[in-house]
Amino acid sequence: AKKVNSAIFPGLQGGPLMHVIAAKAVAFGEALRPEFKLYAQQVVANARALADELMKGGLDIVTGGTDTHLMLVDLRPKGVKGNATEKTLGRAHITCNKNGIPFDPEKPTVTSGVRLGTPAGTTRGFAEAEFRQIGRWITEVVDGLAAHGEDGNSAAETRVKAGVADLCARFPLYDGL
Repeated sequence: AKKVNSAIFPGLQGGPLMHVIAAKAVAFGEALRPEFKLYAQQVVANARALADELMKGGLDIVTGGTDTHLMLVDLRPKGVKGNATEKTLGRAHITCNKNGIPFDPEKPTVTSGVRLGTPAGTTRGFAEAEFRQIGRWITEVVDGLAAHGEDGNSAAETRVKAGVADLCARFPLYDGL
């Protein structure tokens, strides 16, 4: 028993970190509620709606769609890079991460893709209609980037940024703020 105890602590784990234990208890408690299953289903439905809208806009989803909370978008059909797309979408207040695609010819600091996910928006209350709109906005910004370059995309970014602000105002993080 002593060898098992000493192998586990400090060998495999550090201190008990009570705040981490409490956070896990809360997370597991939430996951046991029926609402969590509905939330998880909505996250996936939202991801599918976003992926479908992006494909309608001429972007490729690496797996041809998604059945999870995220997707990897291949930007090569639009002729833009992941790092530039990440920056321009960020200026429009849409968060994504540049990400390599399978057999990516670009450097890891550049990339040919971006990764998008739906949990944060779903937590705010966005549903499929909102994610379809987000997909159209992403396509608008990417098309502007392709047409005008990273520094000449301000008109699309400004339009989308205003739309994002309106959408977020309809779904505030905290009531009354």
